[in-house]
Amino acid sequence: MRTIVRYTRRPQGIYGQLNRLHDQAGSALSRRDRIVKGKNTRLLNRREFSGLCAALGSFVTSSGAFALDAATGAASTGAGRTVKFRDGTIVPALGQGSAGLGKGRHPVAEEEEALRTGLSLGMTLIDTAEIYGSEEFIGRVIAGQRNRVFLVSKVWPSHVTGNGIARACEASLARLGTDHLDLYLLHWPNRVTDFSHVVRAFEDLHAAGKIRAWGVSNFKVSDMEKLFQIPQGDRCATNQVPYSLDDRGIERGLLPWCERHGMPVMAYSPLGGPGASLLRDPTLARIGAAHGCSAAAVALAWSIRSGNVFAIPESGSVAHVKENAVALTLPLTPQELQTLDAAHPPPSR
Repeated sequence: MRTIVRYTRRPQGIYGQLNRLHDQAGSALSRRDRIVKGKNTRLLNRREFSGLCAALGSFVTSSGAFALDAATGAASTGAGRTVKFRDGTIVPALGQGSAGLGKGRHPVAEEEEALRTGLSLGMTLIDTAEIYGSEEFIGRVIAGQRNRVFLVSKVWPSHVTGNGIARACEASLARLGTDHLDLYLLHWPNRVTDFSHVVRAFEDLHAAGKIRAWGVSNFKVSDMEKLFQIPQGDRCATNQVPYSLDDRGIERGLLPWCERHGMPVMAYSPLGGPGASLLRDPTLARIGAAHGCSAAAVALAWSIRSGNVFAIPESGSVAHVKENAVALTLPLTPQELQTLDAAHPPPSR
């Protein structure tokens, strides 16, 4: 016989949404199975209810529960918001960064478990770079589950001359323990004088099956325009740049440019980067409290609100990864977005 729990008041926010999904799932059960009277009925405290919410996450994903973002009208499934590349490839709007992982800030086993937890929660895009020193670390995490991961790495600009890009790619593949990258980026445009050589090298890697797509990072509008004037330069899949509530500079020119060209933007440091005070922002805290989630989840939901941006927060903590993952299905209201704009004004055009 099933044990049914009841609550003293209806939970609000994310917890309320999960509770309603639980109710909907229960409707398929018989009335006898769903309604049990007597000593088997008890109340849950907040910790128990939080555990129920976590357990229901698998139900939300597998059932394809449908959500509608109140602010943008963009639909998302229970698996969370997604972003589509121009070639039709679809990735989760929230991935995982790794620039600071594998460097002793947390125990290695804890960081590995954090990445695996992110994968299990739908954050299946993992970003790295040859210069981060985290490729071997990531290789261990994705071993045995490479097919479920959208893997991104980057080549450092000093390696682009001659056949340096091909050599750098082979070295990254070896460290990651894979035969291909889903996306390969030029890390910076600095000191790169011949973008056409970079494009040819990327296209050769694509033809050889070493990479599925290529893109750039830290490019300004002027860099993007130069790139698109080169033959096949318009095959660039994305531009990875810093973007967060307290760093909205790309909204002035770069983000609209990418939107006009149908190119999604990959946002790094979406929580403000190392040493940032964004997560102590009282506005984020109030909105998070209204939804029953963390300030980080609100900040991340804001960053991916348009459907043209996917973000790659980094965390070596399982608890923080779980908090971040809430953003995939967190709808922010127009009023909440206005409140955030007032607290963190967009740049003047």
